[in-house]
Amino acid sequence: MVANVGSLDRIARLVLGLVLMALPFLTDFPAWDLPLARFGVPAAGVVLVLTAVFRFCLLYRLIGVSTSRV
Repeated sequence: MVANVGSLDRIARLVLGLVLMALPFLTDFPAWDLPLARFGVPAAGVVLVLTAVFRFCLLYRLIGVSTSRV
């Protein structure tokens, strides 16, 4: 896997991913009662954190985008 996620993109993914993972547990929004919201939003956060950690995004690869300087 060749890194295709740059530094600024990586930081944004990490922060947004951590927020999405914690959001259903820290707020009392009625939509969190739905299983798709309660588990889907944190799952999206996990994906964002993993792409930040591994610096590889499959979607970027499929559409031919790279924010990395490599």
